Amino acid sequence: MRIQRSRAAALATAVGFVLALTGCGGGGSGGTDGAPKAPTAGTGTPAASGTPAASGAASATATATATGPSGAGDAAGAAGPTPTGPDGKGTATGGADPTTEDAYAYTHPCSARNITVKVTSPQGFPATVRVVTVTNNGSTTCGLDFHPAIGFSAKGSALGIQATPPEGLGGPPAHPVRPGATTYAAVDLNPSGGGGPVADEINILADPSHMPNADGVSLPLATTGTVAEPRVGLYHFTARDSYDTL
Repeated sequence: MRIQRSRAAALATAVGFVLALTGCGGGGSGGTDGAPKAPTAGTGTPAASGTPAASGAASATATATATGPSGAGDAAGAAGPTPTGPDGKGTATGGADPTTEDAYAYTHPCSARNITVKVTSPQGFPATVRVVTVTNNGSTTCGLDFHPAIGFSAKGSALGIQATPPEGLGGPPAHPVRPGATTYAAVDLNPSGGGGPVADEINILADPSHMPNADGVSLPLATTGTVAEPRVGLYHFTARDSYDTL
């Protein structure tokens, strides 16, 4: 998929995020088996990870939930209709509350306090593919960059490898996520099956254009995986649609 406006700036931000992982030691991190841990604002390096698994194996999930200053995330609003994004997918229906419409996202980026980030190894995809999910727990629509920034680590040290997004990005100024909605970004750790370092973590910054590195999350891989020329797809409203952009 190609859309017109250049997104070189977003990719440059993603690269800076991964490089920052090398010199920082304490981002927010999630535990195994889906146990969420909140990243601590203003400290350490961001990160998050999925779990390599053989194709067709049961889905493995890891989670990171960002919380507000009180230690609890904002209450989730009523789930709105499936929104449209830069991909043109979904249904954009009018509503009485403009804060829950897609256009609101264009000037209101998502806050790390109001989102939950997960990484899964879904069935029906190649064994090297993970899917990042971002859920909006807030009461208003918010906007994300076109794709997350993805890095990789091994034994606590950044590998200096970042996933490459599609070229020629453009379109609306943000990817909207309505209250209660979830959006998806596919990540292929090793599209060609080549040799490379073995990663045990994937580091995720959900919105590299607006979030500081401290808002990232790091989730350990239950099964380590070789990383070679990894790619990340655009946020879409189904995992399959995102995978198709790799």
